[in-house]
Amino acid sequence: MDFRALLLTALAAFAIAALLGPICIPFLHRLKFGQSIRDEGPKHHQKKSGTPTMGGILIVVAVILTTLRFAATNVDVLLILFTTVAFGLIGFADDFIKVVKKRNLGLRAGQKLFWQTAVTVVVFVVMWYVRGRSLDGFSVSVPFTTVVIPMGIFYLLFLFFVLVGTSNGVNLTDGLDGLLAGCAAIVFIAYAIYAMWHTEYNVAIFCASMVGALLGFLVHNRHPARVFMGDTGSLAIGGALAMVAVLTHTELGLVLFGLIFVVETLSVILQVASFKAFGRRIFRMSPLHHHFELLGWSEWEVVLGFWLATFLTAFGTLALFSRLG
Repeated sequence: MDFRALLLTALAAFAIAALLGPICIPFLHRLKFGQSIRDEGPKHHQKKSGTPTMGGILIVVAVILTTLRFAATNVDVLLILFTTVAFGLIGFADDFIKVVKKRNLGLRAGQKLFWQTAVTVVVFVVMWYVRGRSLDGFSVSVPFTTVVIPMGIFYLLFLFFVLVGTSNGVNLTDGLDGLLAGCAAIVFIAYAIYAMWHTEYNVAIFCASMVGALLGFLVHNRHPARVFMGDTGSLAIGGALAMVAVLTHTELGLVLFGLIFVVETLSVILQVASFKAFGRRIFRMSPLHHHFELLGWSEWEVVLGFWLATFLTAFGTLALFSRLG
């Protein structure tokens, strides 16, 4: 396999996601699946109210079709597709409750946690079964070293934090037109290259399909967005990215590849902690991308700045792995 196979996969996924837009967006309009904008968000975002959401369906469909077409159907592929779809369905339920049931918070935290835990357990059990029903193979590699930490049964807890932490971090980044789609596409490009280097060809194909689907979705999601991906898309992307890290044994390296998602999550945690402890905010608004908006940056300036930061961190990490990994 060479990079032409990745390019063909990406182009096919791009075409499917881009062409599905004119079909799905009017349909979502007719169903009145419009996004409601939080009152506590930036005031100028109120004009986006009513923009169709759940557009993540375009991404998930494109990824499923192209991965099944171009990748070999093995356990890794099935696991990564299962996780993507499962987290996407959790997000879909969340979106559905928000826009149809008119309950702004969507799924309750306990409900979301239950289903995310269930997905984690299924993934762990399948991995355990494939590895000969032994816990010996569950370990974590320390980036840029030869150190491997045996985890055994504790890998289940670690896997939970990787899956849930990544999906929630990615979800928090979905706050501006094109922001998440562009950032995630860049990270998946880096991971596609990394997977190719390490002969994880099926994972590389999946990453390429995700890149194409995200860029195809970006055709409709760039500013001013005609559709939002909703939790349907952001949770699916987060679950997919986490499984890519698991299958390439870069669970800890994901912190660097997807540093932008870590920073966005930390900005929320620090904001809440500071306000509760001292009654003061660190940022004008969290997640971090809203802070820059309130500093006077235009939406496109924030998005392009975050895309650039993601490129530097993702490909900087890739360069470090090529030299030290």
